[in-house]
Amino acid sequence: MSNSEAIVIGSGFGGLAAAMRLAALGHRVTVCEQLDKAGGRAYVYEQDGFTFDAGPTIVTAPFLLEELWALFDRKLADDVDLIPVDPYYRIRFADGTHFDYSGDIDAMKAEIARFNPNDAANYDRFLKASQKLYEVGFDQLLYESFDTPWKMIRCLPDLIKTRFYSTVYRMVKSFFSDPKLRMVFSFHPLLIGGNPMTTTAIYLLIAHLERSHGVHYAMGGTGSIVKGMVKLIEENGGTFRYNAKVEEVVIRDGRAAGVRLAGGETLDASLVVSNADAAATYKYLIPEQHRRRWTNRKLAKTKYSMSLFVWYFGTKRQYPDVPHHMIVLGPRYDGLLNDIFNRKVLADDFSLYLHRPTASDPRMAPEGCDAFYVLSPVPNLQAGIDWREQAEPYRKAIEEHLEATVLPGLKDELATSLMLTPQEFQDRLGSVEGAGFSIEPVLTQTAWFRPHNISEDIPGLYLVGAGTHPGAGMPGVISSAKVLENLLAEAS
Repeated sequence: MSNSEAIVIGSGFGGLAAAMRLAALGHRVTVCEQLDKAGGRAYVYEQDGFTFDAGPTIVTAPFLLEELWALFDRKLADDVDLIPVDPYYRIRFADGTHFDYSGDIDAMKAEIARFNPNDAANYDRFLKASQKLYEVGFDQLLYESFDTPWKMIRCLPDLIKTRFYSTVYRMVKSFFSDPKLRMVFSFHPLLIGGNPMTTTAIYLLIAHLERSHGVHYAMGGTGSIVKGMVKLIEENGGTFRYNAKVEEVVIRDGRAAGVRLAGGETLDASLVVSNADAAATYKYLIPEQHRRRWTNRKLAKTKYSMSLFVWYFGTKRQYPDVPHHMIVLGPRYDGLLNDIFNRKVLADDFSLYLHRPTASDPRMAPEGCDAFYVLSPVPNLQAGIDWREQAEPYRKAIEEHLEATVLPGLKDELATSLMLTPQEFQDRLGSVEGAGFSIEPVLTQTAWFRPHNISEDIPGLYLVGAGTHPGAGMPGVISSAKVLENLLAEAS
């Protein structure tokens, strides 16, 4: 299939990684992006001299990016300057105490002991469990396509040994007795759209991934990675079409044969790769008569991840006491998660991820200023919240909370402000129900149970990104492109 025409729908990290692998295989690649520049959820906003990464901010598996650059005999460092972040995160509790989360085992044990000396003795056991989950979930299964149930059945014995069927929180609870420590070691699924109370324990592999490879920041922001990927694709014959919204996957003789853009233009191709939201790909881009598995009825029954309210803001002063990454926890944990994922109500309290890139990279803001990004997990659009009315009151509530906790005087120091609500996740980014991370990563929607990387319904159509295997998060969506490459190799 080399030298054939390939179309990639969407230029998020999954689409860009797919385009790189296709170009390296010799395909003539066209990337269709509905926005005015590449990035998808990794879009970059520039406003009043401030630069804001719209979505992903944390690089935990730089070797996946290095592998992409190596496809073209290049080094990642040629285009992207990654620096380690220490601590990885500061987790601040509602009572004002905090936990500095890092990759240093001794430092972590000392932090744990400050809260519960007995729990410190269990940290090694926790790390071993995380490593076993990593060895199965990452090393063995990351690049498996799961396009047949037999592939999943073959993996079950190893998975069962890891207790993957447990939930993240339940497994963490078996190692740590202190309520605060249970929050520290279970919050990670929220960074990929999962509820720690229901997400399969396989995602505890993130602890081993971070400790083994570190947490990094790309100087210039995550957008610098996007720019580097675009550059390599274009240098190797790829073409980008911006403001090019795909309205339909063209199907001829029962297989994908190209795409139709808004306005009527048709682009032909021998294979189509969708980095659009998986549910949206089937619901909006493929007429239902061509779908047997992912019917509208099945999509309506699918569980979608929570959404996000993101506030990007700049300040006229700097806050040197705030680290690069901070988790600002509210007074509730289980109750708040239940409000977000199950009850689907907008709670009065919240837990926040606060990103201060200028802690590492002053270029992201004018001199003497700070750039920030605060993210609040909220219910998706199934909650029926009118964000046209709720956005500003919710932003003000976050502003007041940050001012009272970690950013004193914030209201008077604001220099610029921009918001992204669940409504924009649907209207701007094309996410069904405004889900921040596509299909929720619960056990019954994992591996074979997710939309497959090779379409079950349409030959010649492939999926990459958060809604297919292996799932959301930068490592997951980048790895989905390797699954694509493996599937093409099997078909050749």
